[in-house]
Amino acid sequence: MQPSTARFVLDPAFDVAVVDPRLFGAFVEHLGRCVYTGLYEPEHPTADEDGLRTDVLELIRQLGVSVVRYPGGNFVSAYRWEDGVGPARQRPRRLDPAWRSIETNRFGLAEFMRSLRKTGGAPMLAVNLGTRGVAEALELLEYANHPSGTALSDLRVAHGDTAPFGVRLWALGNELDGPWQIGHKTATEYGRLAAATAHAMRLIDPQAEFVVCGSSGRGMPTFGAWEAEVLEHTYDLADYVSVHAYYEEREGDRDSFLASAVDMDALIEGVVATCDYVGAKLKSAKRIRLSFDEWNVWYMSKQSPEGPRDWSEAPRLLEDVYSVTDAVVVGSMLISLLRHADRVAIGCLAQLVNVIAPIMTEPGGPAWRQTTFFPFAQASRYGRGRVLQVHADSPAYSTAVHGTAPILHATAVLDEESGAVTIFAVNRSQSEPLALRVELRGLEASAVLEHSVLTDADADAKNTLAEPERVTPQAAKGSEIVGGVLDATLPPLSWNVIRLGSPKSISGA
Repeated sequence: MQPSTARFVLDPAFDVAVVDPRLFGAFVEHLGRCVYTGLYEPEHPTADEDGLRTDVLELIRQLGVSVVRYPGGNFVSAYRWEDGVGPARQRPRRLDPAWRSIETNRFGLAEFMRSLRKTGGAPMLAVNLGTRGVAEALELLEYANHPSGTALSDLRVAHGDTAPFGVRLWALGNELDGPWQIGHKTATEYGRLAAATAHAMRLIDPQAEFVVCGSSGRGMPTFGAWEAEVLEHTYDLADYVSVHAYYEEREGDRDSFLASAVDMDALIEGVVATCDYVGAKLKSAKRIRLSFDEWNVWYMSKQSPEGPRDWSEAPRLLEDVYSVTDAVVVGSMLISLLRHADRVAIGCLAQLVNVIAPIMTEPGGPAWRQTTFFPFAQASRYGRGRVLQVHADSPAYSTAVHGTAPILHATAVLDEESGAVTIFAVNRSQSEPLALRVELRGLEASAVLEHSVLTDADADAKNTLAEPERVTPQAAKGSEIVGGVLDATLPPLSWNVIRLGSPKSISGA
């Protein structure tokens, strides 16, 4: 039986936007083992002079992370930034009420900045607007960015960092509409505080960019109304509004899970609509963009109920082990972010190491790549350029949660320097291959450079400490361009990267 067929046309005259490189960001929070025995483990055989695991740094470089949000997350809403500077062994040990752990503060701002210098990412620093406010944010800014000659900038110099850190992107708090958040606030309370903080910080650094807190999720009763109220106070000061979303497979409903990006699309478009409503109401020509600075697959329903823990250091928390199916959904979410590149400027996969992460480690042992590592790394590498419009004619299927969803989920990115085009495509069918036919108009691409596919006969296959290379992308065969038309076959339940170029570029592919 012939596979069903999905079709679309690619034409550079019809595009979405140029991708902001910060779309391929990640998130490091003092939560579980993300930092300690993840990114930072001075006693590890691979540790460098800063206590950073070089095996993890190498995987982060492979992942292609462009920006890293730090230090939270829920953690930031009770965090004292001063605890994380100065000689590491003299820093205070604190209770972390967000995750009921002991925080040693051996890893702080300087260590974070050094990790970025070694992996090529830029910082997004979050400030505590839960238990603190304007004064503390200004102090952090002075410590981090002022060259010298003031109390706090000279303190940084005394701590060994003579050059300013040059942080430009600041997150003004985290999820403050959530009743779980330390320092939980109403939209009016938060909006006024965020506006006052941004105003004061910009007096010191006119080039600073600010992310204001959106609602914690589309399912929140505050969703929409929160963003509208916060933006009423911050519209002229904010550059971005945050968006957060996590998805998981519910028992017996993999079809809905595979269509999670349908909800992600609706979330993005809802926040954009709210931003534009406020802009129209204020008669502003400015367009607020989105910072989707927490997104991933996260099996929250499988967590143990919150309760007293023993206040240990770096406990094993939220260490989900991801399957092929999870990787396909992560790929689909990356497609959604790219398809909205006109309004989504920043994206942060949450999190980077061990905690719902693409990279896993063992204390004193190895580091390895989860299945979700591969779609992110490929999108970061080949998704830089101009996103082309994709309006697919695709067969569809029914889901219990998202209604009717297309089997094909796809986007395409044009590298204008080389003329190469990369198609990212997901086949959501669990059982049937999908034929893909793409008409190429006005493009130099005339040959298939590569068709990489992530799939497996076992959709629950995972990479583990025992089998770290169980799942990896493989080369697909049979994809070709004839007469300006690409024909390819997408295996069932698969993430596909199809790279197109001119014959002269094949040798350098």
